[in-house]
Amino acid sequence: MIRLTIARHAKSDWSDGALSDHDRPLNRRGERDAPLMAARLTEADVHPAVLLSSTAVRALTTARVFGDALGLPVDARQDLYGASADELLSAATSSGADDVMIVAHDPGMTDLAGRLSRGRIDRMPTSAIATFAWETDDWSLVDAIEPTSWDHLTPR
Repeated sequence: MIRLTIARHAKSDWSDGALSDHDRPLNRRGERDAPLMAARLTEADVHPAVLLSSTAVRALTTARVFGDALGLPVDARQDLYGASADELLSAATSSGADDVMIVAHDPGMTDLAGRLSRGRIDRMPTSAIATFAWETDDWSLVDAIEPTSWDHLTPR
């Protein structure tokens, strides 16, 4: 069985115009929502083997909250910053694990969630999590077959 969990980073702070997009931290809402969503993941019995994250501060901070809750180290990857749906899926495929979580950004997150849910997920707001499972051990099939189960969690 393959399971892919994708999470859009928590809400970021735009108040410091001097910071680059990559260096924006979480705002208060993001700091509140990330632990809430990490708790919802553990309640849903989601325990990935690998946790990949964009290197952007807002994504990495979110991923570390998830990692602490799940007891996982975070593998920070520059290629996940601004990654497309194809690049996100490729990162999961090449991870070497059958149960993968990725924390990254839109529009890639929404595009991938929509694609894997066959259009049933049309938006991944900040802190949203989508989990997909397939009854296969072949990553090359996950984009071609309907998931056997999926879930979409948001902080609201």
